[in-house]
Amino acid sequence: MLIDFKNKIFEGSKSRKSVYDCTIPFNPKGMIIFSHGYKGYKDWGAWNLVQDYFVAAGYGFLKFNFSHNGGTVENPIDFPDLKAFSENCFSFEVKDLQIMIDEADRLISQECNLNVPLHLIGHSRGGGVSILAGVQNPKVSSVISLAGISDIETRFPKGEDFDVWKREGVYFVPNNRTKQEMPHNISFYDDYQNNKSRLNIEKALEERENRFLQIHGDMDLVVSISEGQLLASWSDTEIEIIKGAGHTFGIKQPWENKEMTGELLEVCKKSLLFFENQSI
Repeated sequence: MLIDFKNKIFEGSKSRKSVYDCTIPFNPKGMIIFSHGYKGYKDWGAWNLVQDYFVAAGYGFLKFNFSHNGGTVENPIDFPDLKAFSENCFSFEVKDLQIMIDEADRLISQECNLNVPLHLIGHSRGGGVSILAGVQNPKVSSVISLAGISDIETRFPKGEDFDVWKREGVYFVPNNRTKQEMPHNISFYDDYQNNKSRLNIEKALEERENRFLQIHGDMDLVVSISEGQLLASWSDTEIEIIKGAGHTFGIKQPWENKEMTGELLEVCKKSLLFFENQSI
């Protein structure tokens, strides 16, 4: 391997430190940057197996924890720092990914002395962030959204719940797996209101300058396939549908199997074909 490390520290939004992994094989065909979703992290489920798949296929692969995802440098798995989680916002995540794009470009061009395309893959909320940070970035060749969101505003609390959030300054979302109450400060909403144009996923796709693919399971109960169809429509592309797949393509945390599910393997195969077929 040209490069192979895990849990290297980087400085993200608001100078908060987080960690990333990177593996680059000899003679890579390209470099992939992976963004996790809401209440996620780089080591969630089978994301390490996804990294192994693309490295075996000849691609460099970088995955990272968003700086305010609730993890720490010392404990990047799960959410030991709920204060950081409460302060997170979409602008932070877009900036974190832009930092990682620049870092991946540096690793390839300066440390490896190579010139290969950069690709983004993002799951769920990470798909939306990948669109916002990537589809108009001249350093990025293509973007794949896995069960990615199409809109930010519709996900905020409504009605009385929103009034309580404004009045109390925080609202909580339960994490059924960890049994934590995950806090969101009202600054999460304020950031969106102050940056609506820059955080408009539809606008970003309609003005895209590189290649885009939406992959979605038709049994997704978290982010409806209708959102994936909208993303494909706005980008004037064809959606790839994984039959029978839910939001995480059959994966859960923890994932103790040594192999991916058939649904996630199909995602990887379709992604690889997209990267290698420039005509799509």
